[in-house]
Amino acid sequence: MTLKLLAEVSPQELLVCLAELHNHFLGYVKSMSLKCAVDLGIPEAIHRRGGTATLADIATDTKVHPAKVADLQRVMELLTASGIFSTSTDGEDDVLYGLTTTCRFLVGWHNLSPMVPFLLNPLVVTSFFSMPDWFRSEPAPAGAGSLFELAHGCSQWERASKDAEFSGVLNGSMAADSQVFLEVIIMDKGRIFRGLSSLVDVGGGKGAGTKAIASAFPRIKCTVMDLPHVIADGAGAGHENLQFVAGDMFQSIPSADAVVLKNILHDWGHDDCVKILQRCKEAIPARNAGGKVIIIDMVRGLAHDEKNITEMEAIQNLFMMYINGVERNESEWKAIFSDAGFSGDYKIMPVLGPYSVIEIYP
Repeated sequence: MTLKLLAEVSPQELLVCLAELHNHFLGYVKSMSLKCAVDLGIPEAIHRRGGTATLADIATDTKVHPAKVADLQRVMELLTASGIFSTSTDGEDDVLYGLTTTCRFLVGWHNLSPMVPFLLNPLVVTSFFSMPDWFRSEPAPAGAGSLFELAHGCSQWERASKDAEFSGVLNGSMAADSQVFLEVIIMDKGRIFRGLSSLVDVGGGKGAGTKAIASAFPRIKCTVMDLPHVIADGAGAGHENLQFVAGDMFQSIPSADAVVLKNILHDWGHDDCVKILQRCKEAIPARNAGGKVIIIDMVRGLAHDEKNITEMEAIQNLFMMYINGVERNESEWKAIFSDAGFSGDYKIMPVLGPYSVIEIYP
């Protein structure tokens, strides 16, 4: 096969293709290097020094053993080559590592760094080791329902209800994502909350995202509904217009002008999404009285011909297989809305590429 390739393509093209294959072989090294950097606190260390730092500064601030500074440089070189850090030189020709725009999502008051220990958690990562067996196994209920269940003998949600450490990592990731994304939505699409007197954030966890809404719109009575073990510590202190309610979104949802579903429906298959939205419809008033459901989720296919975005969508869609979730395009969303009994009039408002706000009406 190699001899045939040599005859058919140029050496340069062959090298590029071989490099691409090699990057696929060892793609996990890039992910684990990022996790190492976040665990050591390297992005924050650079941030605290004003945005640039030498390797020696980074090693000192992150307490790296002096004998391993040269090995730390290998981590920095990889993460620089892959777009996390940048390099420049100071007046003494020392290399200064800086924060790229990508890396700035990992530093500051509200940032996405808590997503790293979840997405690269051994329980999550090892779920994908079972992928070939999953494809050949009987579908649920005769077989394992998801990659996570096949690998660990229970669903992610069951594991989180019994494993405090994993629950903390999971909820920390969701909280970070909600804080950052909802602040962007409030700045860019804040009008979707105007005119509401009440809303329910279904599956809102510890209320990180809902707190952003409650702070920006103090006249809206905000309720977070989640499972009892998730809201057990009542994390709504400091917000008079925020309360927590234990419940099951498949059974009933508290009444409100609007129901917010942020990154909830992508966890579930079509039929379960229909059931959740039917409960939402029962909780809100008619459209002419202001009733609506606000869905914050990915809509695939909005970023045409942008390779990085298309690849990110495909990766995210495959990743959701670990809990039998799925990322949907507009036609798939439309079918769910119709089957749940909502009107055909809906709005999709892109916020960041495929990440969108969708409004649907009874």
